[in-house]
Amino acid sequence: MTSRKRRRHPIKISGLIISFIIITVLLLFAKTLFTKAQSSEEPKHRKPVLALNHLLSNEKSELPETKKLDGYIKQFMRQWGIKGASVAIMQDDRLIYAKGYGWADEEDSVKTEVRHIFRIASVSKLITAVTVMKLVEKGILKLDQKPFAKGGLMDIPEFSEIKDKRVRDITIEELLRHRGGFSRRGGDPMFIPNIIRNRMKLDSAPKTDDIIRYVLSRNLSYQPGNGTKYSNFGYVLLSRIIEQATGIPYESYVKNVILAPIGIYDMHIAKNFHDQKFPNEVRYYEPKDELLIESFDGSGIMCPKCYGGNDVAGLSGAGGWVASPSELVKFLASIDGRPGIPNILSPESIKIMTTADAQHLPIGWAKARPNGDWIRTGTLSGMSAMIKCQKDGLTWVFLANTSSWKGARFPKIVEGMFNKAFSRMDSLPQRDLFNITSEEYSETDLQSEDEE
Repeated sequence: MTSRKRRRHPIKISGLIISFIIITVLLLFAKTLFTKAQSSEEPKHRKPVLALNHLLSNEKSELPETKKLDGYIKQFMRQWGIKGASVAIMQDDRLIYAKGYGWADEEDSVKTEVRHIFRIASVSKLITAVTVMKLVEKGILKLDQKPFAKGGLMDIPEFSEIKDKRVRDITIEELLRHRGGFSRRGGDPMFIPNIIRNRMKLDSAPKTDDIIRYVLSRNLSYQPGNGTKYSNFGYVLLSRIIEQATGIPYESYVKNVILAPIGIYDMHIAKNFHDQKFPNEVRYYEPKDELLIESFDGSGIMCPKCYGGNDVAGLSGAGGWVASPSELVKFLASIDGRPGIPNILSPESIKIMTTADAQHLPIGWAKARPNGDWIRTGTLSGMSAMIKCQKDGLTWVFLANTSSWKGARFPKIVEGMFNKAFSRMDSLPQRDLFNITSEEYSETDLQSEDEE
């Protein structure tokens, strides 16, 4: 019996050795696969660095044919005391020009480059409107849908107390066209945080749902659909509707479902204070005589409107985004109906958005002129934005990090300057900067961005 046990023992030991070898080989194989997987995922983590505005530079738009344009822009900035600005121009869905001017941050001696991002204020409404129209195309929302109707998307416990029952009749299209019955009578609810905090007896600054509850506790200014009153609140409400419809936070949904698929990675909802800004975001400047106001956060601190006076982040889809002109024109190329770049909306949706008359504003756009030009503007303390998509195929974006005493009238002055500049130019560049690739972006540039 003893001898038989001894014969089996070497066999048992050999089996253990073989098992050990097999397990070791499998572990090494798994490690190799994991390493390769990690390597293949690296570009995903670098996407924000490789956004279009990071692939370009001012130097790429130092061209003989644009010298007159440079002169007009620089003279305009001197005339209106603009610290820094950035411009992108597109012709028939080809990006032909992208350049920064002046100071991105004068105190830190940072010149404006193409990579810099700016607050875009109400240009944000165009992003929100496109998102809603995309949800309509998917069948998730309907333009005639009534969010606050019984059983509707917004018929939830948080918003159960509605003073004016006409709210239940408001449609999504009426919100998109500023016909929801809301007005700025008694103050724009997006710019009176301390009044709302005091009236609602809140311990901190009002959040989106607090503001919605505050507005629902008041009467509408008119019957929904029977008038037009520009409403920032209406677009904040649309942002919240997007969240209810998708189950995803507004910013995340827009970034992942609308922007990323078309190659846009450096648009974000803004932060409120300078020390919170994004690494490549500009500093904002107000006119010298601009008065300080009480901080939106209820701290009682007096501060500039552009840095704490207004809750810019709280504007969300009504005015909260930051972006670069180059990525904005890329976004425009995806919704302009032209064949150069695939559109993310159907021709029917684009037509609905740009249909307007004396009683009805376009959707997302500020103006859809009879001549076929589409315009979107944005104004907040410390910045100004102007977008124009022309019928002739020319599209341009102008962003400034300085506000003007002209306020909301300033973008019209910007348009006049560009009209004059284009009329004096002999020719436009014949190229497409959208075709730039990451291989053209030097390792030195990548390193400097990582260090920033």
